Amino acid sequence: MSKLIVTPEQTAGSDGSILSITPESAGWEYVGFEVLRLQKGQIVHRETEDKEVCLVLLSGIANVSAAGQEWPEIGRRMSIFEKIPPYSVYVPNGQSYGIEALTEVEVAICSAPGHGNYEARLIIPEQVGTEVRGSGSMERLVHNILPEQEPADSLLVVEVFTPSGHWSSYPPHKHDRDNLPDESLLEETYYFRTEPGQGYAIQRVYTDDRELDETLVVKNGEAVLVPRGYHPVAAPPGYEVYYLNVMAGPRRIWKFYNDPDHEWIVKSTIK
Repeated sequence: MSKLIVTPEQTAGSDGSILSITPESAGWEYVGFEVLRLQKGQIVHRETEDKEVCLVLLSGIANVSAAGQEWPEIGRRMSIFEKIPPYSVYVPNGQSYGIEALTEVEVAICSAPGHGNYEARLIIPEQVGTEVRGSGSMERLVHNILPEQEPADSLLVVEVFTPSGHWSSYPPHKHDRDNLPDESLLEETYYFRTEPGQGYAIQRVYTDDRELDETLVVKNGEAVLVPRGYHPVAAPPGYEVYYLNVMAGPRRIWKFYNDPDHEWIVKSTIK
């Protein structure tokens, strides 16, 4: 299996962890990502240490506390593919947080370096920017959970629903050079889910010089590391593909660069 694919554990750990990516395990500097699958009544307590964290309730209902605040009974969708925006909680570095599952809960823990500039807060679905991006077979639904316009030190968090037979993160783009205003350097993780669950996504990760050039078959529940390069995604006919993106780098801005070979696609779709 490709070193870019991270496969979930068959059995959750004692704290519910089924998938974990750290900067050390990924071989990079900024992005951390973890998925917890909690049973009803299960309680987890964590410290953020030197990281800021965005807790994304992928499905289920929970009581969440952080930095002396409490948010009871948050969560609305019981399945990711209900396609309504999620509840999330932002927690700065140097704080603690707790999650108590009131139903079965799947929660993503997105992390990146924190600098203590912002307070803990609840992000409700109504605060999540929703947009349809692209057109034709490139159309997809985007939920901007923690975009650069909203306060955070490092994290950028977004989720995307790609319909059956469509392409996403397309035309191919990259963000691996600290070359503003044209391009920003951002590491990125993709956490995939498919509907139905036996499906898969196709993702290609490649650089201009083809030093990195991999075409990946990504199964339900797996994650992909994008350390550099272009990274388009395709949803096979019959299967809807969801992914949660976490990005972070030396500067918190998303500026991407399109593959010049495919730049014409962007221009041809501009009305």
